[in-house]
Amino acid sequence: MKTKTLGLVHTSATLVPVFQQLCATHLPNVNVFNIVDDSLIKDVITRNELTKLTARRVVDHVGSAALAGADYILVTCSSIGSAVEAAAELTGVPVLRVDQPMADLAVQTGKKIGVIATLPTTLGPTSDLVKRRAAAAGKEIELTSKLCEGAFEALMGGNPEKHDEMVAAALRQLSTEVDVIVLAQASMSRVVDGLQESEKRIPILASPALAIQHIAELIK
Repeated sequence: MKTKTLGLVHTSATLVPVFQQLCATHLPNVNVFNIVDDSLIKDVITRNELTKLTARRVVDHVGSAALAGADYILVTCSSIGSAVEAAAELTGVPVLRVDQPMADLAVQTGKKIGVIATLPTTLGPTSDLVKRRAAAAGKEIELTSKLCEGAFEALMGGNPEKHDEMVAAALRQLSTEVDVIVLAQASMSRVVDGLQESEKRIPILASPALAIQHIAELIK
């Protein structure tokens, strides 16, 4: 039986070791390669939207992963989700956006769903995805979206402690209002690890592990 190959498309090199570790744990017999282009997310942030040109470049990267021999392709950035869905329609192998398994689990977990992000360009696409996955599942939900303004700037400015404090405070507040929380950005998952057990009153979902576990199920 031919060994399967997973192509990962990232918009930040910082995500490569995160996904390499997850793949080593959940996909030990799968070949994995990475394509990284941080200019994609920089363009989205600068323009405050996913432009047609940037979306086309996402489609090109997915196509390159397919040409490189990927049997499955995972794009690890939520901000470019709509371009990933477009690429999936044009590609001959399964293409997954990183936040879809997380959105599906959130819809299964509770009616009141909170989405939290530090970038508006990520908050919108993830919130939209949760709504669409709920509709596809035939479930009514109440969605609360929360933007941690200034947290991303703190992180990029070399002050991760301030970023973590702001996200933690937002998580504590939101956890009193909803049944489950979705982290729109993988970079926030480490904040959850720092919360006290008493503060984790409800499920708080992060996309990386859920996405890799989903692919492991597909490959089975």
